[in-house]
Amino acid sequence: MSISFCTIASGSSGNCTYVRAGDTAVLVDVGLAGRAIVEGLQAREIDPCSITAIFITHDHSDHIKGAGVISRRFNLPIYATAGTWNYAERYKILGKLNPANKMVVRNGVAIHLGDLQVMPFTLPHDASEPVGYSFTTDQHKVVIATDLGHINPHVASHISGADILLIEANYDKQMLETGSYPAHLKQRIAGAMGHLSNVDCGAFLADIICDKTKHIFLGHLSQENNRPMIAYETVKNILLSRKIDAGGKIGLYVADRHRPSALITL
Repeated sequence: MSISFCTIASGSSGNCTYVRAGDTAVLVDVGLAGRAIVEGLQAREIDPCSITAIFITHDHSDHIKGAGVISRRFNLPIYATAGTWNYAERYKILGKLNPANKMVVRNGVAIHLGDLQVMPFTLPHDASEPVGYSFTTDQHKVVIATDLGHINPHVASHISGADILLIEANYDKQMLETGSYPAHLKQRIAGAMGHLSNVDCGAFLADIICDKTKHIFLGHLSQENNRPMIAYETVKNILLSRKIDAGGKIGLYVADRHRPSALITL
């Protein structure tokens, strides 16, 4: 069965990704206003009414703030960890929801949703029980892993074998070190529970890329501490140094902060 993928937006100002297999279409994170989500989908000729469910990675506002609006508008279930739900309900982030649309996911426990198998996996990030997700069909695998301070064996095992991967390349180390952020924020970003740098992203990709790998999206770039071309060239050069044809045989892209990517179908 074919699988389709595109990013609607990716960055600290808001995140949303679209995955579809057969009649099952999901959004991963809704960190934008409802109108922006609808317009992004329509820009790729995707009917918002065709969405089956929403999956949330964690409770930070750039990933969750629009989920309640979209859930209410299209009567969609929201899947998230217990930690994310607890935080969202404590601070009333999602507003009033249909109780039937509250779905809890757990690390390593697969969800079978129509034509997709969805696997949540724990990520090292300073949020309340954050996860990434893999989406698989009988032939293909899409993985979304952003907002992670480092790659550990658990994360690597879930990313392994992905046909399409959205992975974080959040910051350029020199830009972060010499930038205007206060010291405590720099330490948080570069820490083990913060975000992944361009160099660390490239080094990991060089180890994990396999014959199945077809498309890699670099996502969640910092507006202050990164630039799309710096992220792209840093990762590409690391891969080329390992004789991996990124940008050629393997598609390498930077997910845009505000505009949807091309819709890729395998």
